[in-house]
Amino acid sequence: MISEKDLADLEGIPYEERIARVEKLLEGKSEPRPFELGLLLALKMGQELRQGKELGSESGDLVASWVGKYSEWTVEEAIASAKEFLTNPGALVEKMKAGFKKKADEAEAAAKAAENAAASAAAETAVETPADGRTAADSAEAN
Repeated sequence: MISEKDLADLEGIPYEERIARVEKLLEGKSEPRPFELGLLLALKMGQELRQGKELGSESGDLVASWVGKYSEWTVEEAIASAKEFLTNPGALVEKMKAGFKKKADEAEAAAKAAENAAASAAAETAVETPADGRTAADSAEAN
């Protein structure tokens, strides 16, 4: 997964190296997230624009290569993410931050639920001692 730190690190790197790094992050992933593919596509499209090439002259081949590998939904979402990167990067950054926060909140909630479940289980298995101090085993011996 490409993290917020990865994105921050990319900003200080020359453009061609950014593309290489994102390609390396995606290398070997059987099911990359559409956002990750969109980031690569946006970088490739930006490279075309910087070089004065027609938009899609090279990035179109990239998208065509995805069609056989990934679902139609994944490819469409990747294209939408790339467009958002190029036209409204600030909104996309906020969206990503919200996604990172949501994942962190979900992980924290899951950890608390597991902690509560463990505490409940421990409480259920604890041996209750009557007011006279005898345990269930003492009561059984007395009978």
